[in-house]
Amino acid sequence: MKTKTWIMIALATVLSMACGTSDVKRMTKEELKAVLGDANLVIVDVRQPSQWKESRLKIAGALHEDPKSVDAWMGKYPKDKTLVFYCA
Repeated sequence: MKTKTWIMIALATVLSMACGTSDVKRMTKEELKAVLGDANLVIVDVRQPSQWKESRLKIAGALHEDPKSVDAWMGKYPKDKTLVFYCA
């Protein structure tokens, strides 16, 4: 399995524990496109800082957070919103 896949599995596990749920849902890019602009949607880019800075491909309106510091930032996101985390 590729390193990126392992990182996503680990991140999903950490995030689900931080959110108090073990039911992490996945969303296709088509499903995401359909809800872009929704006020109840928060998109968080969790790529490594260097990858995020170097990339020209970013979802408009997405916030960036360091995946190594989940404990430092997870609590600031409202639990009544739909949070979408991506790293690619």
